[in-house]
Amino acid sequence: MSGAAVAADLPVIDAHHHFWDLGRNPHPWLRDLPMIPFRYGDYSALRGRNFLPEDYDAAAAGVPVVATVTMEGEWDPADPLGEARWMTELAARTGRPAAHVAQAWLDREDLGEVLRGLARLPLVKGVRHKPRAAASPAEAERGAPGSMGDRRWRAGYARLAEHGLHFELQTPWWHLEEALDLVAAYPETKLVLNHTGLPSDRSPVGLAGWRAAMQRLAAAPQVSVKISGLGLRGQPWRAEDNAGIIRETIEIFGWQRCLFASNFPVDGLCGDFRTIYAGFATAVAHLPWAQLAALFHDNAVRLYRLDRACLVPAQAAGPG
Repeated sequence: MSGAAVAADLPVIDAHHHFWDLGRNPHPWLRDLPMIPFRYGDYSALRGRNFLPEDYDAAAAGVPVVATVTMEGEWDPADPLGEARWMTELAARTGRPAAHVAQAWLDREDLGEVLRGLARLPLVKGVRHKPRAAASPAEAERGAPGSMGDRRWRAGYARLAEHGLHFELQTPWWHLEEALDLVAAYPETKLVLNHTGLPSDRSPVGLAGWRAAMQRLAAAPQVSVKISGLGLRGQPWRAEDNAGIIRETIEIFGWQRCLFASNFPVDGLCGDFRTIYAGFATAVAHLPWAQLAALFHDNAVRLYRLDRACLVPAQAAGPG
């Protein structure tokens, strides 16, 4: 069965994408100059346009999306609750998103106030704070300021459970040993690894390092993985480049702990929405139907505690 045929038959919950309105919302990386270093290279195409529900609908046309989960988009940290409040207003008007992962800077003095504010917003299910990361495995330094080993950062992480929030981690695979230490110290907090552990180095050495790090992290049962963010700098998104990574991730973590996501509009720099979802479907077309349903839909319902009433086709919602 082709990837397109599989995708057409499966209800999809897109577990990681962004909304932004550049005319009213402060995202420094989309507004300020100079542009920041970015793993896909030139991202100027993202700086010139909004991405709102109607834009998502146009991008996702032909893929049966029934609900979506938005991820914080590096909103101005001077307004730490602004994005979550705006996303809540957007969901009330349009029916999307069904859940949101908010920004929370774990090592800030005002973290307690921020977490209390986020916990009052039912749309918010978890938080993300990208820890400090080295540019390569050779440069990784355990316990560096702002890293997962930083005392203040870990103290902030320890406060998530009391507010019923899980943590979403975006970091290169060479920092996953620190993540394993973190989940061992705070097992009551679920952790969702973003973007498949960022396996951008597809050399045999790079893939071996990624594989070993993912296998170690998989030993922690409270860790799940979003299969997303698989684009390669300067190359179009191709199923033949990514199918092996997708299958290995599912083999390592099990189909019960993996879920697919678009990372749009960011991954639109590498490929269109239908190409990416058809590629996901092609990579897993050999799996039983129940496992496919879990990867594309059911695992996201469970992880983000979604109300079944919200699971309606995205195109059926009103304009944003």
